[in-house]
Amino acid sequence: MLRPVEYAQVAVVGVEDPVWGEAVKAVVVAAADHELDATAILAFTRARLAGYKCPKSIDVVAELPLGATGKILKRELRAQYAAL
Repeated sequence: MLRPVEYAQVAVVGVEDPVWGEAVKAVVVAAADHELDATAILAFTRARLAGYKCPKSIDVVAELPLGATGKILKRELRAQYAAL
């Protein structure tokens, strides 16, 4: 079971999907001294959210882009995943 101390930051953005037009993607930063399993996170969300709200993919990254105030810059994440 996923515990809240296993992740430090999470951002959820929409990315292009060939079938639906847009799909949900979660980008997660692991907390210090923890490893995250993307399949465990997907199972955790599927048990608690409606199917259309669950992320279709999860990326575990070292850090998220932050602004001067410490907020996550989702526009930069969207641009990063749109380029892929």
